[in-house]
Amino acid sequence: MPEAPAGTLYRGREGMWSWVAHRVTGFLIFFFLLVHVLDTSLVRVSPEAYNAVIGTYKNPIMGLGEAGLVAAVVFHALNGVRIILVDFWAKGVRYQRVMLWVVVGVFVVLMAGFLPVHLSHVFGGE
Repeated sequence: MPEAPAGTLYRGREGMWSWVAHRVTGFLIFFFLLVHVLDTSLVRVSPEAYNAVIGTYKNPIMGLGEAGLVAAVVFHALNGVRIILVDFWAKGVRYQRVMLWVVVGVFVVLMAGFLPVHLSHVFGGE
């Protein structure tokens, strides 16, 4: 059986993993929005039920979930801009790998600024 050339479509290169990560983060953001709409709609049914549900969110596990949500939104947004450039810029396909590493770098910088502050509020009780 002939060996497939490296870097072809869906062979495990950066573009495929970016595609997978974009779909996973999109699904997670959609799931959060669904839960958010449902728990917010409780205020119309019973303000006490709403307060009870919101009270359960005030724990370190949910604080870590919030950090994950921010990470998903930031990566999804940055990668979405990369996808737009790949689709609409004439040289986008040629530079898609470089742009992915730029997305990863900007993501790391943004999360490095966000996580210490957020986690100090989650675990510091501020």
